Amino acid sequence: MARYRDLLVWQKAFDLVSEVYRATARFPAREQYGLTAQTRRACVSVVANIAEGAARQHTREFVQHLHVALGSMAELETYLLLSERLRYLPEEASKALMASASEVGRMLRGLVKSLQRKGETSTQ
Repeated sequence: MARYRDLLVWQKAFDLVSEVYRATARFPAREQYGLTAQTRRACVSVVANIAEGAARQHTREFVQHLHVALGSMAELETYLLLSERLRYLPEEASKALMASASEVGRMLRGLVKSLQRKGETSTQ
């Protein structure tokens, strides 16, 4: 059941959650239920969907959850860009978070492709 924890993409996404929580802790208090909460929720959704998908019995279901994680990653990147534009995040912090998010996104896309190829070969 804990096999998702062995996935490097889950580990990187989990690290990103910590980074995002630390960064958003400095957002204005008025954003607690706005941008802070949305940014955190999107980030947690990425790591949670990787875990949930890995726990599924069928590869197709895992891939579906990875696609949801990719959507949440795009949402997270949007919030990070907005946070920088509003000057809630310093440019340096934003660039570091975006780099981590991009890395997780690349890893997710790679895992999707790998699982889809595996699924194609198992049906032939």
